[in-house]
Amino acid sequence: MPVGTAASVKTLDADDLRNLGTQIILGNTYHLYLRPGTEIIRNAGGLARFNGWRGPTLTDSGGYQVFSLKELRKITEDGVKFQSNLDGSYHMFTPERTIDIERDIGADIIMPLDVCVEYPTTHSEADRAERQTFRWAERAKKHWETNPRRQILFGIVQGSVFPDLRKRGAEALVELDFPGYAIGGLSVGEPKTEMMPIIELMDECLPQNKPRYLMGVGTPADIVRGIGKGVDMFDCVLPTRNARNGSVFTRHGTMSVKSAAYSCDYRPIDEECGCLCCHGYSRAYLRHLLNVNEIAGLRLLTIHNLYLYLELVSHARQAILSDEYDVFERRFFADYNEEIES
Repeated sequence: MPVGTAASVKTLDADDLRNLGTQIILGNTYHLYLRPGTEIIRNAGGLARFNGWRGPTLTDSGGYQVFSLKELRKITEDGVKFQSNLDGSYHMFTPERTIDIERDIGADIIMPLDVCVEYPTTHSEADRAERQTFRWAERAKKHWETNPRRQILFGIVQGSVFPDLRKRGAEALVELDFPGYAIGGLSVGEPKTEMMPIIELMDECLPQNKPRYLMGVGTPADIVRGIGKGVDMFDCVLPTRNARNGSVFTRHGTMSVKSAAYSCDYRPIDEECGCLCCHGYSRAYLRHLLNVNEIAGLRLLTIHNLYLYLELVSHARQAILSDEYDVFERRFFADYNEEIES
């Protein structure tokens, strides 16, 4: 799911996303609440009409900002008090108000307010965050059930890298019977050797017949491994953020297009890639666009990265349907070099 934090996937428009085969995009509740404001989005007919996407959308709850804006928030039993990173004003997010904001935004899949802790953290701190997340989930679901508006609410499992907390959190949320479940609080600095066992544990704890969403993850390798462990949905800023920094993902790892080695390289990024960028533009030209700060370069690299991600999950789905996922995974890692992944 391409990330459109402020109602826009950076450098692309809705037609670009449709042409890439995108099925759903993300928005961020916290940032959209501040700008342009939920009333403007509601009066436009919801997020998918406001930004011209006209397709399914998902909104995070602002729980990630509990982690990323820790200097600008205070957590209480009632909710989270944020100081705006824009003008310094104060805003209270409760589980109920978060649901109301997401109703106004009009996303199809919505997330409850949760507490995402940093890594490293202590077991006691992760324990408090997981318990708080569950109490807020109870309140959010009760409030959502008063007026679901055809929106799907996921529960979010927290617990950092501690298996006992993750297992407890998952089992408690399953008892509440959410339509889907998200795995939050990963890819916040922990090594992959700690991340992957948690994902595998969630495969054992969460229902097989409901979608699992791994929030904020990750690289192509992370996604291939995650799918192999039962994850259905992913979002990550890496394909778009890396593109704006001149880095692209390929079938073999990552490539820095800014490198002087490509100044006279007239090949595409990947001769086997079918994206618009690889179909018509050389490494030399793309490097030139970056060097002269032309936004066309950022757009083309973003198109390439998202095309690669969307093709990857499409091929993974076909491999699952053909009962050949193990073969697909082995072939992927035979070509992909994680040592040059960034």
